[in-house]
Amino acid sequence: MKAIISTQYGSPDVLKLADIAKPTPKENEVLVKVRVATVTPSDSAFRQGKPFIIKLMYGLKKPRLQVPGVEFSGDIEAVGANVTQFKRGDAVYGISPNTFGAHAEYLTLPATGTIIKKSPKMAYEDATGVIDGATTALSFLKNVAKIQRGQTILINGASGAVGAYGVQLAKHFGAIVTGVCSGANVELVKSLGADKVIDYTREDFTKNGVKYDIIFDAVGKSTFGKCKRALKPKGIYMTTVPSLGIVGAILRTSIMGGKKAKFTTAGLKQSQTTLSELTELFDAGAMRAVIDRCYPLEQLSDAHRYVDTGRKKGNVLITVS
Repeated sequence: MKAIISTQYGSPDVLKLADIAKPTPKENEVLVKVRVATVTPSDSAFRQGKPFIIKLMYGLKKPRLQVPGVEFSGDIEAVGANVTQFKRGDAVYGISPNTFGAHAEYLTLPATGTIIKKSPKMAYEDATGVIDGATTALSFLKNVAKIQRGQTILINGASGAVGAYGVQLAKHFGAIVTGVCSGANVELVKSLGADKVIDYTREDFTKNGVKYDIIFDAVGKSTFGKCKRALKPKGIYMTTVPSLGIVGAILRTSIMGGKKAKFTTAGLKQSQTTLSELTELFDAGAMRAVIDRCYPLEQLSDAHRYVDTGRKKGNVLITVS
């Protein structure tokens, strides 16, 4: 089968198209024929091995998992002997956070993993777009911030994948939403439901005197220290990007009252229940996919270069088959 492989850390040039063996599902696994996958900032980080914690987890000298790609949609090609909840031909979407492998024509993963049947209302592109960004946004807003109706939230990076779905979900939960993005993306963020949009090239939200219950840094471009002044007395700052700075802030604020810094490994905490909830929201019209560009599998390096610019809007998708 065709697959992208990466045998070293580095620039997008390390990503090579190759012919490798088609996987065979074990007795509790499914084999998925991948139709659509994604390229995310996390994929870029894994490609580069940065921050260093990635190398500690996935290989010090070279990637232990050589076929990248986490989010996908596709069709069940075959099932293991003990699998009963899926059958050949089922349209599905999901996440493969432990073994990667979505940047290939086929992948295998446990039938009890983060995979569910796709709603008929979802195109494959919709399903893959939603799972890239919405899963992370839902984890932070619902489980970490425990967002409540009427709260004020600022979402930094509101036009990116996590931010775009964060705006939609925060509005669904009844929050008053301020989005922060570049001037070119203001209308997009308004169309997603933001009550106010700040162009960061014209205004610094940390210095305008407005305070929020929640600041969600969906792109990791700020810090708790910078945002602290923009939080209400018991406000919460959350970031999607792990760093020594956020770890220190979490430790400090966990033993004190008042403002808190928060982080979670959202990608490793997803489940079929999460995907079912997102599917229901999509079907009900509470959320739509935000797709920027689609690249064929053969142009995955180009997709990485575009993501590396930091200018993508919503999702960058890969069409596999």
